Amino acid sequence: MYNRYAESGRIEWVQQYIRHIDPGHAQEWAEIMTPRGSGLILRKITTEFKFPMKYPDHVTVLHKLGTKPKPGMDAFIFDVVILSELHQRIAARVYEDCVYYDYRAGKKTSLKPFMVDVLSETWRLQEAVKQANSERVQGLLERVRKLEVESWDREGAMEDTGSAGQ
Repeated sequence: MYNRYAESGRIEWVQQYIRHIDPGHAQEWAEIMTPRGSGLILRKITTEFKFPMKYPDHVTVLHKLGTKPKPGMDAFIFDVVILSELHQRIAARVYEDCVYYDYRAGKKTSLKPFMVDVLSETWRLQEAVKQANSERVQGLLERVRKLEVESWDREGAMEDTGSAGQ
């Protein structure tokens, strides 16, 4: 089921390009999920299960590019997280290795230049968000350390062990 969730998420990921990110190439994006012309084929999928989900639960599936797009590429990796809404934690991590395949010629083919451009912008945005969040985490760690120094690490500080110390 987790692999099915990942596949449904991948289809929804492409739908976002059709509806919001690159509607000018909607037809070409729509075709990559069909065997009509050139499309994505799942070459390999690796699923790391964290815990079993049970009904009634809902899932959120998040995809991100795992490899930086470049001209001439014919394959890329998706990093996927499947979240349990009920448990508010990761239920599985999935790694999808996808190939861009020309069904008419019967072989791999390079992504179209407009696709590389759009995916490159997606990669740039992912990296920008990653950097911003890393900076936020670093700021939080610094604030926690400052609190520790002010309370625990000061001279004469003693741990309150509650009733165990009596």
